[in-house]
Amino acid sequence: MSGPDLGAGYLHQLSRDEDGATTTFTYHAQSGGQDANGPPRGPLDVFGFVHPGIPCMFGGPRCWHRRFLLPADAAPRVRAAYNRHRFVLETMVRQAFDGAPADVEAGVAETVERVGAPLAREGIEWYVGGSAAPWLLGSGVRPGEIVLGTTREGVDRIAELLREYLIEPAAPTDWPDRGLVRGARAFLGTFQEGVRVEWSVPLEPREPLPAEEWSGRAAVARLETTTFQGAELRASRPEYALVRAAEAGRGHRLAEFVRERGADRELLRILLSRSGLREPQRIELRRAVGVP
Repeated sequence: MSGPDLGAGYLHQLSRDEDGATTTFTYHAQSGGQDANGPPRGPLDVFGFVHPGIPCMFGGPRCWHRRFLLPADAAPRVRAAYNRHRFVLETMVRQAFDGAPADVEAGVAETVERVGAPLAREGIEWYVGGSAAPWLLGSGVRPGEIVLGTTREGVDRIAELLREYLIEPAAPTDWPDRGLVRGARAFLGTFQEGVRVEWSVPLEPREPLPAEEWSGRAAVARLETTTFQGAELRASRPEYALVRAAEAGRGHRLAEFVRERGADRELLRILLSRSGLREPQRIELRRAVGVP
């Protein structure tokens, strides 16, 4: 459908594979060397790309890909998202690997302005989660992206409201950290400055786990109400981000924040029981937040 195109040290292709009523649209990205102003600064798995175990049809053994299952008539919006993705990829790579700051303030403000009122009128629940939630609640630990929680209906509606910013279409797809989901991603801002925003729900309806953050049912997650630039927002409790940060080996600053404001002991117990932390690490984290 497009390519070869250049961006962020990669050569890009957009392909379409027909299989009955379903079409698989695939973003391909191959290390492009000097032809693509490379080499790339870092791998694309931080953006949900998969590095296949065998060479792919575009890019050979150095290819990464992202796949989306949509009807064939979705091709124009997939192409638009693909083009924006490769145009902003350089900025996203600099933010992920070179320490370039993500413009979180402008991103949250734009999100609130674009989606807040329409979703409120339509009764669609949404909230800020992930690492942006404790920042919004006052932690001072800047996130690299904004993650939104919402419902199944909300996934498509948010994508519609942010359509010119989409870098991945709202579609059934595979997010390596969450499995099969219906989700979308956007980059709010210009090609040179902005912030990545993502949102998803599990692909198959299921009974959510207690206090699950991304179940597709906003009432399941433990949320707090806060304000941002005069607007009232909901954000997930900082314990969610704390446990993920601890798993990544960087939970100290968030532990201090949770301790100062008072930990939700039950939520922390639930999240630690599901985490990949070993028992000594769990004990250390509980002590760090003042929970015996």
